[in-house]
Amino acid sequence: MDGRNLPLRSHAPSPETDDVLRRAITARSLAGFFARLAVAAGAVVLAALIRSAFAPWLHEHSHYLFFAAAVLAAGVFAGTRAAILAALLSAVAVMLAGWARLPEGLAEMLGFAATSAVIIGVVHHIARLRSRAQARAEQAAGLADELNLLLDGASDYAIYMLDPKGRVTLWNSAAERMKGWREAEVVGHDTAMFYPAAAVADGKPQRDLDRARAEGRFTEEDWRLRKNGSEFFAHVTITALHDKSGDLRGFGKVIRDITAERAAERRLQENFNQFQSILATVPDAMIVIDEEGRVLSFSAAAERLFGYTESEMLGTNVSRLMPSPEQEQHDDYIRQYLLTGVKRIIGIGRTVTGKRADGSTFPMELAVGEAITEGARVFTGFIRDLTDKQEAEARIDALRQELIHAARLSAMGTMASTLAHEINQPITAVVSYVRGARNLLGGENPDADDRAMIEEALDLATEEAMRAGGIVRRLREFVARGDLEKSVEDLPALVAEAGKLALIGAREKGVEERFDIDPAASPVLADKVQVQQVLINLMRNAIEAMADSPERVLTVSTAIQDAEFVRVTVADTGPGVAPEIAADLFRAFNSSKTDGMGLGLSICRTIVEANGGRIWMEPGVHGGAVFHFTLTRATEDMLE
Repeated sequence: MDGRNLPLRSHAPSPETDDVLRRAITARSLAGFFARLAVAAGAVVLAALIRSAFAPWLHEHSHYLFFAAAVLAAGVFAGTRAAILAALLSAVAVMLAGWARLPEGLAEMLGFAATSAVIIGVVHHIARLRSRAQARAEQAAGLADELNLLLDGASDYAIYMLDPKGRVTLWNSAAERMKGWREAEVVGHDTAMFYPAAAVADGKPQRDLDRARAEGRFTEEDWRLRKNGSEFFAHVTITALHDKSGDLRGFGKVIRDITAERAAERRLQENFNQFQSILATVPDAMIVIDEEGRVLSFSAAAERLFGYTESEMLGTNVSRLMPSPEQEQHDDYIRQYLLTGVKRIIGIGRTVTGKRADGSTFPMELAVGEAITEGARVFTGFIRDLTDKQEAEARIDALRQELIHAARLSAMGTMASTLAHEINQPITAVVSYVRGARNLLGGENPDADDRAMIEEALDLATEEAMRAGGIVRRLREFVARGDLEKSVEDLPALVAEAGKLALIGAREKGVEERFDIDPAASPVLADKVQVQQVLINLMRNAIEAMADSPERVLTVSTAIQDAEFVRVTVADTGPGVAPEIAADLFRAFNSSKTDGMGLGLSICRTIVEANGGRIWMEPGVHGGAVFHFTLTRATEDMLE
């Protein structure tokens, strides 16, 4: 329900309440009036009786003497209004008694009136002084009660008072709880009872009081004593108290037990020191910044890495550790994250570039964490210098390329004799054709038939020369050193070109080659020379494995593996791979050959994986070994 529709309760009194209050006030006023009237009347009656008793001696004099005393008594006991009533009643009583008649007694009546006025004025003044004194007494009592409540309510502070000689005069309940003594046990005793024995023997209690007297107030942290004899570490404040004339009235002492507080501070300090020690020895740099990008903490490793000291970085923007354009964009990154919550580095990590104090840049791995401390958001960055790592990776890559190149040279070394025979055939044919053409040209007038033979011989010589040149070109491309350079390649052409080199001399060894090439499994994204090296190595291994086999069939096939890869397969009909070798077949220096180094298949795995694929071996269905490796299929974007 909407509270605005509720009726408001009125705090004004109702007419019935007003009537009751008026009647109560009227009754109280009437009661007061009648009480004052009674006092005044009683005083006047008493004065009249006394006047009557002294009539024989007073004769016609001093008619108002005793009535003045009645006015004074009424004023003293019942207030100013009773004194006025007593004065009026006294005048009436004198007139009714016939002691003073007008106009003869007018002068005496006026004198009584003046006297009564003075008495009433004095009584009124006394009443005001009495009322003021009563109010002050009530105020003092209230302040005393509030002070006692305040002292007893300060549960963590032992508060007590000492006289000028150092004896306890006031002891609050917190002091009783903290130190164990009740108020009755300590009031009147010297403050030295709260000090350890060694401090008392050294005269410290009196020195503390002397110091407070001289300085007005002093504060210290020191050990104090409980009733059970245990000690606690206390924050002590002693204040000297003086009266208006400057004389010492005593001392006020406020004691707070800080044993647990200091212990906690020591633990925090120990933890902080331990944390600082860890930060000083951890190899990764650590930087803490606030939401504005200002540096709050800069570890020793960060000092070594960037060349700045912590004092130079504290309070400055962390962007000074970044090169352009990141330096100018960093604060925008933080503001964007605070607005959207989208994380770019926080909790993810990435490789970025840092800038040292000398202006040089270096690659670094940055991981950023976020925390909320005391309502404020801070970001902690852990930084690792990647310079050595990247240099090592570059060296490893260079060594890998050298190893692959060496493997190619080694492979060519094994084919050198066969290759020499293969190149010698077209060269011999070229020589024969050229000599035949020369002999035909030896006559003075060669006929038309000789001219046709000469042209045919020269054409054949050209073909054989091109054949030899092709062999040399493919050899030069294969042996050439180069980094991984992927390009879109036609897989059937790549396989055919590799086969021309790998199968040199294979027919002489009785090897039958079969190619089952799927045109759909092309093109591929790969380094042409390195993939050819894998094919040549696998085919040469297969030829060597079938050297003693009755059936020698080498099969090379391609097929689509899945949407992303195509599969190239090299199968043989040799004896297969022994199980103990197959488990670590692609590990370096693992070979089934007596004279092999075991690097060929390891290099093949390195090349295939560098090209984004994988390589594995399966036993053939009818014996032998089947090697598969995958290559990345070229997409339309790659073709474009």
